[in-house]
Amino acid sequence: MANYYQDNSDLQFHFKNRDLSRVISLVEDDFAERNEYAHAPKDQEDALDNYERVLAVVGEISADFVAPRAREVDLTGAQFTDGEVAYPEGLQEAVKRINQADLAGFILKRKYGGLNMPTTVFSAAIELFARADASLPLIVSLQALAATVEKFGSDEQKERILPRFASGEMIGSMALTEPDAGSDLQSIMLKASEQSDGTWQLNGVKRFITSGCEQLSLVMARSEEGSKGGRGISLFIYERDQGMRIRRIENKLGIKGSPTCELQFTDAKAELLGKRKMGLVKYTMHLMNSARLAIAAQAVGIAEGAYQEANSYAKDRRQFKRSIQDIPLVYEMLTNMRVSIDAARSMLYETSSIVDIKEGIENSIELHPERRADLKSDLSRYSKYASLFTPLIKRFAADMANQVCYDAIQVHGGVGFTKEFDAERHYRDVRITSIYEGTSQLQVVGAIGGVVGGVVFDRLDDYENENDFSEVKALHESAQELRACLKAAVSHVKEKADPEFQEYHSERLVDIATDTLLAYLFCIDALKSDLKKKVGHLFITAALTRAKSNVDFIKTDDISMMEFHAEILGQVEI
Repeated sequence: MANYYQDNSDLQFHFKNRDLSRVISLVEDDFAERNEYAHAPKDQEDALDNYERVLAVVGEISADFVAPRAREVDLTGAQFTDGEVAYPEGLQEAVKRINQADLAGFILKRKYGGLNMPTTVFSAAIELFARADASLPLIVSLQALAATVEKFGSDEQKERILPRFASGEMIGSMALTEPDAGSDLQSIMLKASEQSDGTWQLNGVKRFITSGCEQLSLVMARSEEGSKGGRGISLFIYERDQGMRIRRIENKLGIKGSPTCELQFTDAKAELLGKRKMGLVKYTMHLMNSARLAIAAQAVGIAEGAYQEANSYAKDRRQFKRSIQDIPLVYEMLTNMRVSIDAARSMLYETSSIVDIKEGIENSIELHPERRADLKSDLSRYSKYASLFTPLIKRFAADMANQVCYDAIQVHGGVGFTKEFDAERHYRDVRITSIYEGTSQLQVVGAIGGVVGGVVFDRLDDYENENDFSEVKALHESAQELRACLKAAVSHVKEKADPEFQEYHSERLVDIATDTLLAYLFCIDALKSDLKKKVGHLFITAALTRAKSNVDFIKTDDISMMEFHAEILGQVEI
């Protein structure tokens, strides 16, 4: 019986070797529920065993049930008829199987019927589902919407809504984007008007809403009359009624099983989530960061699927009297695919653990106010790490996966350009990962502050202080060389004290920072695996070449692009 968890040695490596002790203690509140719920873990070992068993179930469902239906899901796609949306049959069956396995409330607390799994395990589940069918994680990952209600909603809202999510009765959507407000969410114009009975009415249009046809949406709307910018925006809970009409669904390049809807709200009754004017600056940012991490996991899963198919094809395909896997130009491409996926996976679970610790500390302070003083510094530190790592991994994983899927078609050659193999589907599906929930360019904007502000160096200091790298001395010295490149680049940009110069080089700075962090993560992994030493060596060798090139260019102070771009882009051919 196929199992996408049990056949993935690298994914298992991270769960067998990553220290999740603090994550578990925080998520389980030091096992406070061990006597209240039969399925609550009793100790650290029990929790880890529980995670392994759950991921084995997800891996089996993904390989044996979801994957065989993926091609038909892609072919059929979501359908829009008479104002209603129908999911492809294969996707409906997959969701039903997930619900039967009691996985619908993956990250919700047990008192609402959930499994109380950490984000780290949830990321792995999304990766596994994405390897089978990229459309499915878009439904599964929307559990983060329920987690937002759990974090910011009233007790009444939580009691009324969350058990329905945990049982699988309800699936949600987050309605943020508008026709004229994509990346610039503070420009949204959908209007929320408070009524005399304390409820609200929504009027306006939302576009590109994943699963916008579902029963419940978190809708971002402008609640403050005449306001501009983020402070006039609130977040609302909307349960579908006659006040919302689905105008259409998009005809997309990929992820065809997932409906992307345009919604018209007309006096639609809604209720406020949390406090007024906190919709964008706090609640939606929490929601979007959860979505960005989920997309990173989705990208890694798609890349894994594309790589596995390309490697299998290369092994079997014979040309020039040998397997094409033995041809240097091909095995170099395949090896670079494998190294890139391993790098992204390492940062994915590092980021997931950071988010778990940050969220866990917040929850601990809420449950135990007397611990606030002791945890305040740690919360600040991990909040900064989460704010840096989330855009870094979203960008790196998405861009990596796009390249891997491109190369997978190349390995297949002509048949990769046909629908005979799944390489073309992976290539179409993955393209969205570097666009939605913030383009890769927007992730640079989100990460650059933590790079020039020193947060990245604080985390690198943690790695140095918490690990003895003497057993991987050569690898560690190369990682330190990368750190020196990063320091030199950041110092040069800061010395210029020119915001435009910094913005121009922000992508290069983020590239060096990402490579440096990944180099250190490979050093840590290499302490536990000889194979990781070899994978890390290949990654860091290439990263050093990239970093030195970027530093050299930054130090030239060449601003020709800044000076010439307007004239070049505006040229008129004669």
